[in-house]
Amino acid sequence: MTVLILTSNEDVTADMVVAKLHEMGTPVVRLDPADLPDKVVLSAHYAHGDFNGHLSVNGQVLSMGGLRSVWVRRPGEPAAHATNPSPWLAAETRQALFGMLFSTSTRWMNHPRNADRARLKPWQLKMAHLSGFTVPPTVFTTAPRLARQFAEEHQDVVVKSASGPPPGDPGLALPTTLIGPDADFSTVAAGPTLLQRYIRKRADIRLTCVGTRLFAARKTAEPGQVDGRYGDTEHAWETVPVPERIGRSVLEYLVLAGLAYAAFDFAEDEDGVWWFLECNQGGQFGFIELETGQPVSEAVALWLSQCTAASRVPELHW
Repeated sequence: MTVLILTSNEDVTADMVVAKLHEMGTPVVRLDPADLPDKVVLSAHYAHGDFNGHLSVNGQVLSMGGLRSVWVRRPGEPAAHATNPSPWLAAETRQALFGMLFSTSTRWMNHPRNADRARLKPWQLKMAHLSGFTVPPTVFTTAPRLARQFAEEHQDVVVKSASGPPPGDPGLALPTTLIGPDADFSTVAAGPTLLQRYIRKRADIRLTCVGTRLFAARKTAEPGQVDGRYGDTEHAWETVPVPERIGRSVLEYLVLAGLAYAAFDFAEDEDGVWWFLECNQGGQFGFIELETGQPVSEAVALWLSQCTAASRVPELHW
């Protein structure tokens, strides 16, 4: 039984998991959908009420009947590396590859259907409320008047991107920016804008969940820091215990979202409250493992190497 990893060739985080799978003696095939069809042979056969499919990647042949699990990490756009790429070829390749993979009963980390939904920030916030997290007041709007009213009510608010950096290689990235009620809100009409009450934090928390295993890390914030992704705080990530209430909410969120892996970001305020900011279904964990020594890559490899169907487990492990 073989693990299939869908990711780019330059994915260092995937390299860490591949090394662990090799140590465990678990067969693994790594595939970037961008390499179809030129460097990969695909075949799916549906006949007489039966189905079988094969992938041939760098001399390795993977039968769909021998598929143990699929890890969707950071795959390229299907057929992007083809000799003659086109939107039509990308669509045909996506149909063939994922249609074949969806025809199996394998385990997914994470299933593309659930992953697409989990990327939607408004949906994340609704699931966070249902799961019992503490969530800052937030508004998405294209109405300048409503944006101004929100800022007047909460005084200090942040504006940030809901979808993350734009695709490709943008020259600029939008950090989370602190603004007040005197800001110019007229440009809100140009596109949906996310405004959120500013949390005066003493630390950033990254909680990585693999199945039911939780790994929390804490990084002290500088006074007045807004976006922990930018600027050097001169503090390192350190392992911290997961409060029981947070652990239960994490499990509830994953069940609602249908996820096997997720990276949660929290802001810890002066009272020690963990405020939910977002949940990245494909968030990086390599930097956390390197700084804290938390065995996240091993946990991912163990989950992928299991053959049992995914199920809800009532006990968390951290």
